[in-house]
Amino acid sequence: MGELRKDPILGRWVIIATERSRRPSSFNKEEVFEDDIQNCPFCEGREKMTPPEIYSLRDPNTSPNNPGWRIRVVPNKFPACSIDDDLKKRGLGIYDMMTNFGAHEVIIETPQHDKEFKDRTIEDISGIITVLQNRVEDLHRDERLRYVLLFKNKGKGAGASLMHPHHQLIALPITPKRVREELKGVESYFKLKERCIFCDLIEQENSSPERVVYENDGFLSFCPYASRFPFELWIIPKEHSIDFHGQKAREKVGFLAEMFKIILSKYDKVLKNPSYNYIIHTAPNRFPRGGYWRTIEQDFHWHIELWPKLTQVAGFEWGSGFYINPVSPEIAAECLREEKQ
Repeated sequence: MGELRKDPILGRWVIIATERSRRPSSFNKEEVFEDDIQNCPFCEGREKMTPPEIYSLRDPNTSPNNPGWRIRVVPNKFPACSIDDDLKKRGLGIYDMMTNFGAHEVIIETPQHDKEFKDRTIEDISGIITVLQNRVEDLHRDERLRYVLLFKNKGKGAGASLMHPHHQLIALPITPKRVREELKGVESYFKLKERCIFCDLIEQENSSPERVVYENDGFLSFCPYASRFPFELWIIPKEHSIDFHGQKAREKVGFLAEMFKIILSKYDKVLKNPSYNYIIHTAPNRFPRGGYWRTIEQDFHWHIELWPKLTQVAGFEWGSGFYINPVSPEIAAECLREEKQ
């Protein structure tokens, strides 16, 4: 099935996912990407083309793995990790590794092949967000899982292999390096100022709103000061909230649904239907253990990072860790802000 392997210099983990090499297009770089709606396994009526569903919202009197669903969650057919593996750790000289334990799920947002967030009602989007929250909550019951990363790849340029609207989640027995760096950064800020840096970010951006794109009663969206990519955008809950699936977040689902609909509509109009990625950074699964962040309830603030795929990361970025962004966040925010709905 593969392994999780740790880089002994940088401390980052890599998933060696041999199952994913079975995808027909894995190494065919010359393949022309086409939206094959006639053979899409996520469309209604083709439920047998996916692994058996884990969870679904269905019409009354319909049965699992058959038509009649509104939202459907299935294991990824080509998983990066597997919940069926036992969690075992071992070393080989200076190298650390563990079995490829974890979960890799696909959240199919709709039976309709081309119905993206920007085309959905607030009620529909709220239902999808609630399902995402429920999946994180369910996986957090397993103490072996340290982190659940929710993400969406939309379009070929963002790495999507199917166009049918869907999210993915990968649950891991370790907290990813990128998340750990963020956790350590906010912890250091809290030790210095005894305040949440995300709460301070909200106040800072509102005090000089040149980078603000849109806000409602629950969330603020803005192009971050040190944007890595053109038109990168963050969405942050205005009220301090640590968990994407927590009670505070659940009370604001409608506001987040509205935010998604407006922001993604602006992307579509300003950038002409771009490919994009977004990730949801929530707090790790918290059970007492060594290295536990003692102030995490006060210093961390869940949020969404979203970026359209307009440029490529090349040699300088990979070699240095620096990003070159040709569009200032102030100009990007102005273009998005002025696009009327």
